[in-house]
Amino acid sequence: MSERPLEAARASGLVAAGEPLLVMLSGGGDSVCLLDVALRLDAHVAALHVNYGLRPGADEDESFVAKLCERLGVPLHSERADLGAGGNLQDRARQIRYALAERYARGDYAAGHTASDQAETVLYRLAVSPGSRALHGMPARRGRLVRPLLAVTSREVRDYLQARGLEWREDPSNADRRFARARVRHDLLEAMRSVGPAPEHTIAETARQLREEAEVLDAAVSDALDELGGGPGVSLPALRELAPALRRLVLRRLAGGRPVPDSLLDVDSRGTKSIDLGDGWRAVAEYGTLRFTRAREAVAPEPVELTVPGRATFGDWQVEAAVEAGGDVSVSADALGAHSTVRAWREGDRMRPVGLGGTKTLQDLFTDRKVPRELRRSLPVVEARGQIVWVAGVAVDERFAAPEGPGAVGLSARRRS
Repeated sequence: MSERPLEAARASGLVAAGEPLLVMLSGGGDSVCLLDVALRLDAHVAALHVNYGLRPGADEDESFVAKLCERLGVPLHSERADLGAGGNLQDRARQIRYALAERYARGDYAAGHTASDQAETVLYRLAVSPGSRALHGMPARRGRLVRPLLAVTSREVRDYLQARGLEWREDPSNADRRFARARVRHDLLEAMRSVGPAPEHTIAETARQLREEAEVLDAAVSDALDELGGGPGVSLPALRELAPALRRLVLRRLAGGRPVPDSLLDVDSRGTKSIDLGDGWRAVAEYGTLRFTRAREAVAPEPVELTVPGRATFGDWQVEAAVEAGGDVSVSADALGAHSTVRAWREGDRMRPVGLGGTKTLQDLFTDRKVPRELRRSLPVVEARGQIVWVAGVAVDERFAAPEGPGAVGLSARRRS
């Protein structure tokens, strides 16, 4: 059983003897296992380690990886990256890591994702993203990125490491239940084990089968679209002739992956109807034809400094901070400080809106408050000390909110004429 990772990597066909392979090596158990397996399968192995400096043990991880590669005779590319403050740090870290892998890899580059990671990904997406695509999980290959260990669990990886006498580093954030993935890993999957003994294997295999079946469905959708003329406008009568499931998939393809209400199909040849599908997409039925358009998203203005008191010009907006004066919102002067930044929304931004009792992403807030997609990038976001204070016209953070009067600052935003 301890040889399962080696067997799975060999069976995957993603690690070939004599071929170059760059292993993304964090120092954690999964990546150390992948490095050892790739060497045993006689690939020409090099490694990449990125130190983001996000936690106290980051330098120790880097030192561990350097010593491991020196002992095994593996060339190592070691990089340090500054992720900045705020926003989705994990997403930026991933983008940097893959960009460096693209630079250094002479062939494919490999990540140590396992069946356990696959199960967590599927369950997380199932909770937040409707539709069958959420169940497809991570592919074994995407471009030059390969994942040879998707058929083994983290437990099987640990068994392999112990049998081989290999050490590894543990990332304490993996057990931090403040992160959604940690809650999925330690709470949801643990509960599923009380129902079945190997939920990771079951979920990973289901994702693999659904991905294969999706390839067949995608081909059927392409054939149907060809018969309809390929778009972007398609005949409503011809759409009505398709089987419901195929019609739904065709419409979703035309709408950039967004669901399209069946009510659009009821428009007769003389009527017109349009529906906002979100993210700037719009479906328009008119004169017997259905077409889809997408608004061009506004370019985000550059960040500017806002002093207290003071004014700042941000794109088409004039943002003002006035001491003890009324504004659109009132915030604590002590919490805000003497300087703040006005910037655009970034993917992954979160805040704690007044009255919500918890945090929420700005993307979800924009959706809840029905902020048009084309306006989101241009709205002023006031940030202080790495925290979002206020999003103009949307929400103020409860950690900064304060009544008007002494010790308060009034924030306002007005369109420039």
